Amino acid sequence: MARWRDDNPPSPCISICTLDADGVRCVGCLRTLDEIARWERMSADDKRAVIAALPARRAEAFGDAAGTAASAAGDGPRG
Repeated sequence: MARWRDDNPPSPCISICTLDADGVRCVGCLRTLDEIARWERMSADDKRAVIAALPARRAEAFGDAAGTAASAAGDGPRG
């Protein structure tokens, strides 16, 4: 899992920048357009909250097995 200084979590972007069919979330990092646009201005706590929500979003988007497997494997945000 990626490590970061507690004061500034890195972007979870994995350079697969494509919106889902509904135009709501990026299929790569699973952030909403609003979260992507605000990322650099978000507080560290807000960034951590978004990052913490990603496994559930992954499970919702790709099925429970995908989210569970990613969490178990330690897959996390990449800088």
